[in-house]
Amino acid sequence: MTGDFTKIAKTSDIPDGEVRVYSCDGHGIAVCHADGKFYAVQDLCTHDGGPLGEGELVGTQIECPRHGARFDIKTGKALCLPAVVGIPTFEVDVRGDEIFVRCSLAKTSV
Repeated sequence: MTGDFTKIAKTSDIPDGEVRVYSCDGHGIAVCHADGKFYAVQDLCTHDGGPLGEGELVGTQIECPRHGARFDIKTGKALCLPAVVGIPTFEVDVRGDEIFVRCSLAKTSV
């Protein structure tokens, strides 16, 4: 652990356009690599608890594999039904080839 951030993975572990799920401070976190940047979101759909990390990542949107709810990985905002509540996002810091996430302090979803 470095400061408030926890080392999660190496940048090479998550190819662009893909998602990997990690556990950090008791949170299931889906780390997404989109358009050359890394984002971290809660790994649970707010509609029915589906595993977002198993869903499809298209651009900066992740789709729940259960019922198709989509979320913006930058903001956590719910983008379509059946989800109406956003998901928490987590601050990401890339240091060289390592990805760190501030797991204890989720950003408020919209």
